[in-house]
Order: sequence, then structure tokens, then C-alpha cells
Amino acid sequence: MKSTETKVNKKVSVKFTRALLQVPKYAVLIFCCLLVIIPLVVVLIGAFKTHDEYISTGVFELPSVPQFENFKIAFINGKVMQGLLNTAIILAVSCFGTIITGTMTAFVLQRFRTIFTRGVKAVFLFASLLPNISMQVTVFQIVSKLGMYDSLAAPCVLYIGTDIISIYIFMQFLDNISLSLDESAFLDGAGYPRIYWSIILPLLRPAIATVLVIKFVSIYNDFYTPNLYMPSKELGVVSTALYRFIGPYGAKWEIIFAGIIICIIPTLIIFLCLQKSIYSNLVTGSVKE
Repeated sequence: MKSTETKVNKKVSVKFTRALLQVPKYAVLIFCCLLVIIPLVVVLIGAFKTHDEYISTGVFELPSVPQFENFKIAFINGKVMQGLLNTAIILAVSCFGTIITGTMTAFVLQRFRTIFTRGVKAVFLFASLLPNISMQVTVFQIVSKLGMYDSLAAPCVLYIGTDIISIYIFMQFLDNISLSLDESAFLDGAGYPRIYWSIILPLLRPAIATVLVIKFVSIYNDFYTPNLYMPSKELGVVSTALYRFIGPYGAKWEIIFAGIIICIIPTLIIFLCLQKSIYSNLVTGSVKE
């Protein structure tokens, strides 16, 4: 009987110790969740307040009467619809250009192992380590000399030409595509352009989906590039549309919060629809079998 009680007590103590060790892990997870959720709650509550109510009440205090007029003002006066249209044009051109140039570059660098391609990889690696802010003066001068300043072409070219991370993602996926497919097609008379369009590009669909999601989020949230290269109000995008409500004498935060909620909706819908694809494709190709 004593031995049985001793075993039971040991099992209970082991379970208690394991449960105790899980406390710090869940505490950190809860803390991280609060860091993400609390700002969203503050924005959501503030979007339904009046200006005077926002100033005089606490951030977590609910509005007395929800002000849906804030969303109307943000959408019309902030020209959110025009910003969404300009953002959609930039996204379409930039994503298409990134897919074409990124997959072609990755195909050449991964399939042709020469001194030239190794040198290009080294240059890409060095360029990715440089901070973007250190090259902005040179980039700005180039954009101005090419006549693309204050036009939709400027961010499109910059988003396409500076995306080295996408090239590395495509190269990672290409490592898992067997060279025998290229050799078989080559023996059947196909050239490298046909191999790229008919074999490589269709097999890169998981990588393309991953790059598209990452590219969409980064462009949609980018404020620096549109604000610097498209200062005209007519060329505003989603990230700069709400900047109109910030003036030298203060900011209409309740209107800005309403606009933020409007701008969050498209990305939220896309993420909820593609979250399984995002999570699965981000790790696909990371392990060679």
C-alpha cells in the first residue's frame, strides 16, 4: 500500500511540476497577444467617438453614442476610395513584375552555377544587408532624372527592382525541383525559355502564392515610399490617405481610427482566406528530402 501511495504521489508531483513549467510559456503568449489586441481595441473604440469625447474620456471607455459619421468622413474626405484604386494599380503592376523578374532571376541563378551567377548572388546578399535609408538620396536622384517622380510608376519600379527577398524564396523552392525535368525537356527539344514557362513557372505556384501575400502586405502598409515619391494628393494611396487629417494644430484621431478600420478590412479578408496557404507555403522547401 505504501509503495502504491508513493508511486501515486510521484506521478502527481511530476504532473504538477510539468504544469508549473508551462506557466511561463503561456504567460509570454498571453502577453504577446495583449500587445497585438490592445491597440486594435483602442482603435476600434476611438473610431466611434466624437472629437470632444475622445479628448475627455479614457481610451478604453465606450462611446455614449456610436458615431458612424466618422467612417463616412474618413472615406469621403480622406479619399480612401481613390487611395484604394491607386493602391490596387500599384499592387497589380508590382506583384506581376516581381513574379516575372523574380522567377526568371532565380531560375538563372539556381540552374546555372557559374562564376558570374555566384558573383551576382554575392552582390544581392551585400545589397540586402545595406540599410535602405542609406541609399535614398541616390535612388531619389535616379527617379527624378528618369521623370518618374510624382507618378505611379515610381513606387512600381522601386517595389519591383528592390525585392531581393523574393528571389531567395524562389531559389529555395527551385532547390526542390529536380534537374532531371529540365534535362528531359531539353532532350525533347525544348529551349530554356520553354522550360521556364512550361515547367519551372507552374511548379513555383506555392512560392508565388507566398511572395504575393508578403508583397501585398508590405506594399499595402508602406507609407514612406508613396509619401516621398508621390506627394500629390491626387496620387494618394491607402497608407497616405489618412495623413490628410493630421495638421499643424492637431490631429482628428477619431477620423483617423475610423479610416484605419476601413483600411484593415481588405487585408483582413485576404489573410483569413489565404492563411492556410501562407503558413504551409512559408515552410515548404525549407527542408530537402
